Amino acid sequence: MSKMDDNFIDLTVTSPPYNMRTRIRNGEYTTREKIEHFSKKYKHFDDAMPITEFYEFHSKAISEMMRISSIVCYNIQIVTGSKEAFFKIIGDNAKYIKDIMIWDKGSGQPAMHEKVLNRCYEMIIVLEGDEKAGRVIQNANFPRGEMDDILRIGRGKKEVDVHGAVFPLKLPRLLIRAFSEPDNLVYDPFMGTGSTAIASEKEKRNWIGSELSQEYVDLAYKRLEPYLTQTQLF
Repeated sequence: MSKMDDNFIDLTVTSPPYNMRTRIRNGEYTTREKIEHFSKKYKHFDDAMPITEFYEFHSKAISEMMRISSIVCYNIQIVTGSKEAFFKIIGDNAKYIKDIMIWDKGSGQPAMHEKVLNRCYEMIIVLEGDEKAGRVIQNANFPRGEMDDILRIGRGKKEVDVHGAVFPLKLPRLLIRAFSEPDNLVYDPFMGTGSTAIASEKEKRNWIGSELSQEYVDLAYKRLEPYLTQTQLF
């Protein structure tokens, strides 16, 4: 993102890692010991950053997204390893947050610990950089009364035992339609296996994605093959 000019992107749609493998032991944060556990969502990333580091990383990431994008849809889940950081980030960005949408997944996985609520939803924070008061989303693309703040969409499918946190395509497609126009440029800084790119192709948008894992990049290209020409793929 540091290589992009200000306001280069029309819409950012992303869902970063949630720090799922940070847990509590004896009242203190620690990393989950078991390697194989349903909290393990990524093959190449341990998803267990220290809380302060997690907060600082995502604060910087959101700041850059706001700099380069007209509008940002930032999908998060409140779990043990993200709770403090994301609540602080929401407070830090209060003047830029136009609204919060709820992604209702229909049901939740059992909580990892006693006396902890099952998590059946995620939050999509909608941010704009204009600092205008109120809830009007200046860059929205939907008529009055036609966009709900609860999106009832089931979970995405796990991709070949490699990536366990995949967007259901319906979710980014809905956000892309609501907050951009055809031929706009959509960006996902945590692209993973390419769901935002596929959604952009389906909605006739241009797109850019960033991803550190070459295996995920290769899988994203494989998933995109039906939508792209050979020139676009290479």
